Amino acid sequence: MIDLNASAALRGYAAALREAPAAGPEAAIGRAADGFARTVAEGERAAVAAMTGRADPQAMVEALARTQLAVESVVAVRNKVVEAYQEILRMPV
Repeated sequence: MIDLNASAALRGYAAALREAPAAGPEAAIGRAADGFARTVAEGERAAVAAMTGRADPQAMVEALARTQLAVESVVAVRNKVVEAYQEILRMPV
């Protein structure tokens, strides 16, 4: 059953405001960079743990696959930014 009273709606609205991401592209870029750094660090930790015998090889393969995907995504975004910059440079003034 759905609770449709005003206090429940206010609590939900307040929770949504607390969880709302910061506005602006800077915040989105910052979150993406933090996520990328976290993914790479997790991959490195998993690789070291697997090499020292403290983790199973499957965990290392999964972590490295996530790291590879993150790096490929960052490279694709970088390539699009460079491409857009080059297009701007080619515009007549």
